[in-house]
Order: sequence, then structure tokens, then C-alpha cells
Amino acid sequence: MATIDTAINAIHLLFAGLWAGSVLFVARVVIPAARDGNLDATPLREMVGTLRTWTRVSSVVLFLTGGHLAGTRYTAETLLGSTRGYLVIAMVVLWLLLTGLVEMGSGRLVRGLDERKVREPAHSATPFFTAAAVAAVALLVIGGVLL
Repeated sequence: MATIDTAINAIHLLFAGLWAGSVLFVARVVIPAARDGNLDATPLREMVGTLRTWTRVSSVVLFLTGGHLAGTRYTAETLLGSTRGYLVIAMVVLWLLLTGLVEMGSGRLVRGLDERKVREPAHSATPFFTAAAVAAVALLVIGGVLL
């Protein structure tokens, strides 16, 4: 493997792991704390803003690095005609799903936080962040299988 491929693979794995971990942290720690009323609107808004930014940056980085990796490791035939290729396609679908779920969940939170509410928006965002956490874990599992 060329040095550039190793660097791109490392960047891809780093961003994937950090993004998945961030989503899991928000889904399992931040949202439950907000639902219980243990967080104020201002710090929660900052956390959600950071997660949104991180999601957008990670999505772009993963698209670029993943595209490079898929382009150098697969042909059209292997991508569309092998188990490993199907797993790569599944990862792309999960990547899109994860991005959308975080955007929708954080959108629900922000709308409520703008009204200085915390518990109600956290309750309405919970299903989105729970599904995002499942998608993040699935991406990590599939990524581990492909290594």
C-alpha cells in the first residue's frame, strides 16, 4: 500500500471513529441528561452546534477518503458483485442515513432550544439520536469486517 493510501486510510478511520463516538456520546449521555432537565439550553445548544459541525465536516471527509479508498480497492464488478462490495455500499447508505438522522435530531433540538425549552425538544429528538447511534455502531462493525 502506498504512503498516500495509508494516510488516507488513517484519516478515514480517525474521522469515522470520532464521529461515531460523538454521536454515541450525544445519544447516550447528552440527550438523556437534557430529557431529565439536567442541562440548560445554552450549553446544550453549543453541544448540538458542535455535533452538527463535526457531522458535516466528517461527512465530507469520509466521502472524499472513502471515495478514494473504494476507487483504489474496487472495480465496478467487485463493488457490485462481491460481499465486500455490498458491505461498502451498505456503508454508504448508513453514512447517508447517519448524516440525515443527526441533522434531523439536532434540528428538532435547536428549534426547541430557541424557545428556551430543553426537556420537550430532547424527547422529540431522542428517536433520531437513538437511530443515529445504531447506524454509527453498524458502520463501525461493517468497517471492522472490511479491515
